[in-house]
Amino acid sequence: MASAALGLTPRWVMLFGAALLLLLSVASAQEPSGMGCSLYTNRSCEECLRNVSCLWCNENKACLDYPVRKILPPASLCKLSSARWGVCWVNFEALIITMSVLGGSVLLGITVCCCCCCRRRNKSRKPDRSDERAIREQEERRVRQEERRAEMKSRHDEIRKKYGLFKEQNPYEKF
Repeated sequence: MASAALGLTPRWVMLFGAALLLLLSVASAQEPSGMGCSLYTNRSCEECLRNVSCLWCNENKACLDYPVRKILPPASLCKLSSARWGVCWVNFEALIITMSVLGGSVLLGITVCCCCCCRRRNKSRKPDRSDERAIREQEERRVRQEERRAEMKSRHDEIRKKYGLFKEQNPYEKF
């Protein structure tokens, strides 16, 4: 099976196929761009925008060729507030504002995620001051405990010597 070789699950294959079918149906519904957009002047916005290379100007009900060399149509052609492209219910001003806000939100979200990931990575790599202090205090306590243990052992050895209870290396030396 070709989809299994590509690592695609059947669900993803079905979704991909549905998306491809939707794109093909939208592309076939649009008229070829070879027809002049001026033919749709004084008709409806929907008829004009069936051709993707056309721009509808709501102000004078004109269907114009979209100026592809410029990103936005110039004000001499049509005001942004009355220009429509793609769909009739969104003007260029709203489209620009919406896309700017969405783009800014995406960039802000990516920046915040990167900062959080970098901060988390730095914390896991290098202990901070409180961790260093805790480790230092723990080491100091361990050293003091070892000193106390050695001191107690020497005291106990002295007491054992005093009372003759000192354990000798070889208990059979006395005999």
